[in-house]
Amino acid sequence: MMEFCPNCGSVLVTHRKSSSVVLTCKKCGYVKRPSQDIVTHRQRRGKKSIVVDEQEKEVLPKVSDVQCPQCGNKEAYWWSVQTRSADEPMTQFFRCTSCGYTWREYA
Repeated sequence: MMEFCPNCGSVLVTHRKSSSVVLTCKKCGYVKRPSQDIVTHRQRRGKKSIVVDEQEKEVLPKVSDVQCPQCGNKEAYWWSVQTRSADEPMTQFFRCTSCGYTWREYA
């Protein structure tokens, strides 16, 4: 779930502020505290966070032909996001139905 700045329309990004996570606009500095049902999962290799609304997770499609790199489970939720330029393929994200680990695959 993406959220946009009400002031300038830019995408809000996650930012750690003391012990909590807030959504921040890089363009105008607007700060919003996310609702309690939004959680972040820190990736091991990078500093980027993936934000998923826990209520929406239940309606995401499932796939059973991928293997979780964390626990080996063979079922995961999936969704696609255009993370690169428009002429590049979409990035697929997967979240394990067993352990909740999230990873991405570039098409």
